[in-house]
Amino acid sequence: MKEFWTACGYHLLDHNAGGGLVVTDEFLKAYLARPELMPPDNACVVERRLHQQLLVDPRRIVAAEEVAAIADADARENWQFVLAFRQLLMREPTLEAAYLALVRSGSINLPPLFVNQLVQVILRNALDGCEDPFVLRASELFFRPQRIVPHEHSLLLGDEEVGRWESPTPVLSLISLLGGATSAELDVLSEANADSYWRRSDRFDLALDFSVGTRGPTELAGAMRRWISHLLGVDVVIEPLTGLRDAELTWYVGLDADGTRIGDWLWHGETLDDRTMARVLALFRVTFADAGLVVDAAGREPVYLILAMTSDRLVRMKPQNLLTGLPIKHLEAAT
Repeated sequence: MKEFWTACGYHLLDHNAGGGLVVTDEFLKAYLARPELMPPDNACVVERRLHQQLLVDPRRIVAAEEVAAIADADARENWQFVLAFRQLLMREPTLEAAYLALVRSGSINLPPLFVNQLVQVILRNALDGCEDPFVLRASELFFRPQRIVPHEHSLLLGDEEVGRWESPTPVLSLISLLGGATSAELDVLSEANADSYWRRSDRFDLALDFSVGTRGPTELAGAMRRWISHLLGVDVVIEPLTGLRDAELTWYVGLDADGTRIGDWLWHGETLDDRTMARVLALFRVTFADAGLVVDAAGREPVYLILAMTSDRLVRMKPQNLLTGLPIKHLEAAT
């Protein structure tokens, strides 16, 4: 079996009988040892001592007074987030249950970094055994912001943090994407280089062709199906579409903030200009294997998913919307 996303700490976790991820001391220690959680060189003695003690005993109770004694205000806030995240993982029986509790609370009060890392390790569990690099690369949208990359006649997605995807040509719409120039460094996932994904999966340095009719939208649909099945225990079919045409948006889920806004405008009957509609990157239709699970308000109409980009060409997918926005009668954790 081929390995991927090894840096997420998946192999440091245990599994319960249902396949859910159970937090371990080793995982907590490795998490505390991440570069972004290491105290900086100018950190005070209190912060350094707290960090060292938690590396030895990652479940140690930390009094509020200890955090309050940290000299730097930003460091105090950061530690409050770290400890709140640690408490969430230790309180729930699985990481899946912790994530569901977080997104169902209606208030995600943790930095995106923590949430994205949690999504990644859960998705690693859901995709365990997958040996298709196209599925895995498409799944990176769940936890890694993407930038639209103009390249010849294709619509490509590149990891935003990698930061080498910038084009000298401003991109204002999907129309201007066609024919745009791009960096010579661009390395796009293809059948020819797919095997390289296994050694570079933690580098996130492969672009993905997300043009209509390519494997990009198709494999993202498959990843979303596995995500829903893993976390909710609900079987669905998700199909990429080329356009909504005359479809009635009886029920829709925005896969990001912009997709939600565009769906709201369409649902209210507003006419959108070409510039706005060009920000829609992909549309999907969801049907349920068991129609009896669907709430009455949704009727028998399909559910639509809308993925869009921001005005500055970024894609920030919100996988929690797939768990909280679908018209399912009983949403319980499957693990």
